[in-house]
Amino acid sequence: MILAIEGVLEKSTPLTAVINVQGISYGLSIPVTTASKLPGIGKKVKLHTHIVYREDSQTLHGFSTEEERDFFILVIDKVSGVGPKVAISIMSKLSLEALSQAIAEGNVALLAKTPGIGKKTAERIVVELKDKLGNLFSPKSPASNLPSAGEASSPDALTVEADAILALSALGYRQAEAKRAVEKAISQAGPQASTEEVIKIALS
Repeated sequence: MILAIEGVLEKSTPLTAVINVQGISYGLSIPVTTASKLPGIGKKVKLHTHIVYREDSQTLHGFSTEEERDFFILVIDKVSGVGPKVAISIMSKLSLEALSQAIAEGNVALLAKTPGIGKKTAERIVVELKDKLGNLFSPKSPASNLPSAGEASSPDALTVEADAILALSALGYRQAEAKRAVEKAISQAGPQASTEEVIKIALS
C-alpha cells in the first residue's frame, strides 16, 4: 500500500501531477483543490495517496491532506455508483469542509450541482456518509508541505483557457459547455487568473 509520495514535481495540470522519486516518475490523479496548492515545477512536494485497482488498470490518486485522502476512500468504498472519477469531480468542486457540511446538513441540491452527479447519487452520498464522517475530517493542521493557494504557481496565461476546458471536460462537461463556462469564468476572474482559479469559478 502506498500511503504517500514525496519527491520533486515534474509536471502538473488541474487534474494530474507527476512526481519524481529518486528517478521514478509517478503519475497521480488529483482534484482541482489539490492542484491549486501544488508548488512550482522542480519543487519538492508530498501528496497523500490511494491506489485503485481495476481489471485492466491501476490508478494512483493524490491529495494535499490525509483527511482528503480518507474522504476519497470513504466515498468510493461506501457509496454505490460512485467511482474514483466522480469522487475526484466532487472534491474538485467543493473543499473538504464544504463537503462535510453539505453532507451533515443533507444539502442534496449543492452536491447534485457537481458534474456527473444527479439528485439520486447526491442523496445516496448523504445517506451513506452522514453518520460516518464524525470529526474525522475537521481541519486540524496545515496541508502537508504544500504552499498556500496564494503561493502556488500559475500556468502560462496562454494555456489557462485550454487547460481549464480540458479539466472541465474530464469532470463530465460537454466540450461546448466547458468552453462557455471557462470563457465566462475568465471574464470574471481577469486575464491574470490561474487555471485553478478559473476552474473553481466555472464550477461554482
